[in-house]
Amino acid sequence: MLRYIIKRFLWAIPALFGVSLLVFSMVHLTPGEPALAVLGERATKESIEKFNEEMGFNKPLTEQYISFVTKSLKGDFGNSIKTKQPVWDEFIERFPATVELATIAMLFAIIIGVTAGIISAVKRYSTFDYASMFVALAGVSMPIFWLGLMLIYFFSVKLGWLPVSGRLGYEFYVEQVTGFHLIDTLLANDIEAFKDALKHLVLPAFALGTIPMAIIARMSRASMTSVLKEDYIRTAKAKGCSSFRVIISHALKNALMPVITVIGLMFGTLFAGAILTETTFSWPGIGKWLVNAVYQRDFPIIQSATLIIATIFIVINLITDLLYAVINPKIRLGQ
Repeated sequence: MLRYIIKRFLWAIPALFGVSLLVFSMVHLTPGEPALAVLGERATKESIEKFNEEMGFNKPLTEQYISFVTKSLKGDFGNSIKTKQPVWDEFIERFPATVELATIAMLFAIIIGVTAGIISAVKRYSTFDYASMFVALAGVSMPIFWLGLMLIYFFSVKLGWLPVSGRLGYEFYVEQVTGFHLIDTLLANDIEAFKDALKHLVLPAFALGTIPMAIIARMSRASMTSVLKEDYIRTAKAKGCSSFRVIISHALKNALMPVITVIGLMFGTLFAGAILTETTFSWPGIGKWLVNAVYQRDFPIIQSATLIIATIFIVINLITDLLYAVINPKIRLGQ
């Protein structure tokens, strides 16, 4: 197991190197200057040159890239051009908001997706099967930003049931202990604030979790359908096992193997989907932070945040692979 973990981390090095090189090239080769975003359109040539010298933008690109990689390996991700604050501090400040949103969205996607997929496989070609797979197809096809706007229009503007944006109402104040509003409100024993934080999560979590839910549902159905055709399932039925026991005790464990892979990949891609969701719902997470950084040409934030997210994605995939051995001990990783 240890050998496998070390092997995976070694393979992650060229992947992270490729990500850093790609992002660095994209942000530096696109038109526009960070100096103009900070100093304004009326900035003089002298002030622009002084700014570029202070930030090191007047150096050759190869030298800038080597400096970026070297500092990143030491945990120094530089300072934001706009705020002058350390990028890592700003990332940590906003990261809990994105994790909270992604976690609730994934819980929604797993519970609904796996349940719908299993029922569809057991009751193939039934009305529920056709309806659930149609909804899954619609969920995959629907753009997140469009779904988010429709949810805001109906449930916030028209019905007034749920808030439009933000994480917590202005009438509530909760001390930041963990950065997760659901946890912090419970620690403060403020049930009303907890309910309000939960209400703020409903629409963005639903919008963000729709695509993973649809994919998980379709994968669960396909995997369970395949497992139910195996010989050992027929043997279990022949021995008199109830349908419920056959599904839960015999089929589900093996059917979940490919589903876990999809869940791990989907959780990583939620960070990408969070960019659109957080922008639509004005959610103060890393997605909205990155969008603002792109508008402001804030190179240190774009480069460092992307590299950190790529690292998180690789770690999530590693954890997903390790879960294989937990669910099915017959699997020996690294052999």
